[in-house]
Amino acid sequence: MKVVRTELPEVLILEPKIFEDERGWFVESFNERLFQRALKELELPAPRLVQDNRSCSKKGVLRGLHYQRAPHAQDKLVSVTKGAIFDVAVDIRKESATFGKWVAVELSAINGRMLWVPAGFAHGFLALEDDTQVLYKVSDYYARDFEASVNWADPQIGVAWPNEGMELIVSEKDKEAPFLVDALL
Repeated sequence: MKVVRTELPEVLILEPKIFEDERGWFVESFNERLFQRALKELELPAPRLVQDNRSCSKKGVLRGLHYQRAPHAQDKLVSVTKGAIFDVAVDIRKESATFGKWVAVELSAINGRMLWVPAGFAHGFLALEDDTQVLYKVSDYYARDFEASVNWADPQIGVAWPNEGMELIVSEKDKEAPFLVDALL
């Protein structure tokens, strides 16, 4: 597994090794021991991942920017099992030098990349294909009373969503999410 730091040093791109031959391909999509070792080598917290979540989206579905507040903040390891997404992480830690900054990467079933989004970052994505299936491994259990979001179109953040020629499908809840300045962090 290759680990690549992004412009937000705590947000990582993980690239597993894909073995291909005439029969098809094989990939070890997750290995707890290697994952923990990689985070420790980068001097980052290495939480256990306790729950898997899956979603399926049509092309143009935009989900986010979501997070859970303490004491149930979640670290997320995001991957795509079918289709492709434009995946975004936004630093929402008020004390951080990169507060309000974002990074994005295309994750797909073909490239096999994963994005590590630690607690303290909001997460969202835009489905680039129909029937896109996303798998999230998270470090804490879902807690409805601690879920929160930042508006996906917040001009202070300025995510450059690649939606040219694509009709966005956004939930009412996400459309009504507060801007970063008013969010419960």
